[in-house]
Amino acid sequence: MKKLLAVLRFELDNYFKAKTFIVSTVILCLLSVGIMFIPRVIDTFKSDGNDNNVIEGEVTGDITDDTSSDNGDYTIYGICGDLDDINLDDLRQYFSWARFQVFDSVQDMKADIALGDEATCEAGFEVISPEEFTYYVYNKSMYDDVEYTFSNYLLMQGKLKYCVENGLDMEEFMSVETRQISANEEILGKDSASNYWYCYMLVIIIFMLIIMYGMQIASSVTNEKSNRSIEILVTSTSSTAILFGKVFAGVITSVFQAGTVGLSLLGSYQLNKDYWGGGLSMLLDIPAEVLITFAVFGIGGFLLYAFLYGALGALVSKIEDLNKTAGTAQMIIMLVYFMVLFNLTNVDGIVIKICSYLPISSYSAMFARVAMGTVETWEVVVSAVLLYASVIGMGFVGGKIFRDSTLRYGQPIKFSNALKSLKK
Repeated sequence: MKKLLAVLRFELDNYFKAKTFIVSTVILCLLSVGIMFIPRVIDTFKSDGNDNNVIEGEVTGDITDDTSSDNGDYTIYGICGDLDDINLDDLRQYFSWARFQVFDSVQDMKADIALGDEATCEAGFEVISPEEFTYYVYNKSMYDDVEYTFSNYLLMQGKLKYCVENGLDMEEFMSVETRQISANEEILGKDSASNYWYCYMLVIIIFMLIIMYGMQIASSVTNEKSNRSIEILVTSTSSTAILFGKVFAGVITSVFQAGTVGLSLLGSYQLNKDYWGGGLSMLLDIPAEVLITFAVFGIGGFLLYAFLYGALGALVSKIEDLNKTAGTAQMIIMLVYFMVLFNLTNVDGIVIKICSYLPISSYSAMFARVAMGTVETWEVVVSAVLLYASVIGMGFVGGKIFRDSTLRYGQPIKFSNALKSLKK
């Protein structure tokens, strides 16, 4: 035990004193906090802009032929065609940020818009009939919803015209058309639709942690073997203590880094929750039972693959051979990753149920079932026992492979051959 603790302390010092680890953790935390504060910053600038628009808002929405007048901070849109049903006052309500310039023909309007940065109008509308129009724009951005806004305006004008022609009261007509339906919902089990996104996110997180830190553990073993420092280590402590110390250090480090980033993200989100309008609740409002299950099975899955990666790292003598040797483990992880993701919409299906009992996949499949499906307590217990029993077994098997392979140099040793040698 003393030898194990000595190796653990040494490996933790290497992790926590490494500049790359410190810098990456700080950057990820700052990035998480910065992202959560984006809506607050945008709202601050938007408030300043709204104050300016209120001061100059009296001229907003004027339809004019005068292209030489100062348009201030407003956008100018062109308009032409059948304008008999175009109402200036109603148009102001829909386009409070804009002014309109009337063109005699669509050719003139298109020619102006085609000038790009030198154009008078940013975009334009050709009203073909009360039910049809063409929207002209030079470069359309991803967030351009002007066409949708103008469509709503024409729809409202059509309703108003219908009410006038048929002697109907517009307010009464609108109250009937826009009546609200009160719907109540009571979920007695799990809300899979709401839980899908945070479950999806957690599957990705545990996958990334296993791949990143697993390869780091394997690289650490291979580097020590390639520079012959492993020969000194195995004379002063057991190979099993070395492997267990490296694996436990990797788990502690990954949990610390992921936890620090997660706390930064959740804390800054709570400070800015009102500015997000609850938009991230589907990702960050995670039930306690799901988090506990994620921690139990995530740590178990990480330990399982970490021992495997450590053993694989001992099978090669050069770091450039590591990716080839670790390819089998990475392929298994990738298959599990995609199998679980593709079946998240059917967590009560046979595929996820089987995966939730297999130690190589239960680390992600079981907490997906807990989050989104129906699972009995005994199923969770049985799956956890199988997982941690496999972790212990992989730890001792990995320790023996590590012991038999650390002093063997030359060509990479095949994993199957290493297992055969253990039988002998």
